[in-house]
Amino acid sequence: MNVRRLHRDYGLGLGIGTLLVVALAGSIWWLNVRGEFQPIAPDPTSLTSTRLAERGTYLALAGNCAGCHTARGGAPYAGGEGIATPFGTVYAGNLTPDGATGIGTWSEDDFWRALHNGRSKNGRLLYPVFPYPNTTRITRADSDALHAFLQTRAPVQRPNRAHELQFPYDTQLALALWRAMYFRPGVFEPHADQSRDWNRGAYLVRGLGHCDACHGSRNALGASNSALELGGGVIPLQNWYAPSLARADEAGGAERPLAQVVQLLQTGTTAQGSVLGPMAEVVWRSTQHLHADDLRSMATFLQALPQGPTSSRTVEIADPATLSAGRRVYDDHCASCHGDQGQGARGAYPPLAGNRSVTMDVSTNVVRVIVEGGFAPATAGNPRPYGMPPFGSALTRAEIAAVATYIRNDFGNRARPVSEVDVILLR
Repeated sequence: MNVRRLHRDYGLGLGIGTLLVVALAGSIWWLNVRGEFQPIAPDPTSLTSTRLAERGTYLALAGNCAGCHTARGGAPYAGGEGIATPFGTVYAGNLTPDGATGIGTWSEDDFWRALHNGRSKNGRLLYPVFPYPNTTRITRADSDALHAFLQTRAPVQRPNRAHELQFPYDTQLALALWRAMYFRPGVFEPHADQSRDWNRGAYLVRGLGHCDACHGSRNALGASNSALELGGGVIPLQNWYAPSLARADEAGGAERPLAQVVQLLQTGTTAQGSVLGPMAEVVWRSTQHLHADDLRSMATFLQALPQGPTSSRTVEIADPATLSAGRRVYDDHCASCHGDQGQGARGAYPPLAGNRSVTMDVSTNVVRVIVEGGFAPATAGNPRPYGMPPFGSALTRAEIAAVATYIRNDFGNRARPVSEVDVILLR
C-alpha cells in the first residue's frame, strides 16, 4: 500500500514538475518571439532607391554603425572588430552586401527583424552588444533606409568571426534567458506633451544614438540597471567613465546654454573643455556629421533630462605633503599649457579650474588622461585640435596620484584625493 502511494506521489510530482518546466520553456520562448508575428509593414515611401540610400547614409552616421562594424585597417562595414565584454569578446558582423559572408541576401524584413527583434536572418538570437535594445525603437522607414544604404556598399568577402565567450554565455539558451528578463521590443512613441525638438532628440538619443550603451550603468549580467536615465557608468574593460548626463556635477547640460551643448556635439570642444577617449570617436565618426536641427534636438532632450542629486559625499582634506608634491609636478609638466592658475588657453588647452571632468567623484578619467594623454577629435569646426601627451612613462605612480590630487584641490576645485592604489587600479 505504501509502495503504491509512493509511486503515485512520485508520478504526481513528476507530472507537476514536467508541466512547470514546459510552462517555463514556453514563457521563455514567447518572450523571445513576441512582436515577430505582426511585423510592421515596409514604409510606403515615394523616395527613389537613390534617395532612400542617401537617407540611410545619414542614419548610419547618426548610429555610428561604422564604429563597430569596421575593423582597424579593414574595409568599411565589413565587420571583424572585436568588442570586449566581461563575458568574452563579441565580433561585429559583415554588413556589406556580399552574398556569402555579408547581408547581400537579407531582405528588408530580415534587416528589420535584426534591428527590432534582435534576431538574425537564420533565426539565431543576437547578442545585445549589437544595440537592438535601442534600435528596436527606430521606425520601419529608417530601418529600410539603412538597409538600402548598406546594399549600396562594395561587397566584401569576409567571413564573420565566431564570438569568444565564456560558458554558459556562449549558448543560445543563456541568451534567451537574458532576453526574457531584460529585452522587450518596441517602437518609439512620441510624447504629445513635449515639443517636436524634444521628441526628435529622444528618438536619436534613446534609439539610433544608443547613448546609454556607455552613459548608463549595468548589472552583473550586462543589463541596464540605473534608475536615472543616462546616469553615467564605467565602460566595461575600457576603464573610461562615461559621466552622468543628468547630474550638474558631472556632464549634465541643464545649466549650460543650448548652443554650448550643440557645439560640443558638433566640434568636440567648447571654452569649458573637450571630449576625450571614447566620446572623441563618437563625435569624430558620428555627431559632427549630423544636421544642425538634429543636434539642437538632441541638446534639447539632454537638457530636459530629470536631474539626479549632486554628490553628497564628504570630501576628505588632501594631505599637504601630497598637494605640495603635486604642485611641483604640475609646475614642471602642466602649467605651460594649462596655466599657473589652471585657466587654460582658449581654443587650445581646456581650463582645469571649475572643470567638472576634473572634480567628478569618479577620478577614472583624470588618471587615464594623465597616463595616456588626451586627444580631441578632428572636426570641421575644430580641424586642428590640440592634444595632451601621455605622462605614464615619465611619472611614477606617486607623482600621478599627487598631481591628480593637486588639480582636483586647487584653482577653487575641491574633490576626493587620488591615491597610488587608485592609480594602480585605473591603469
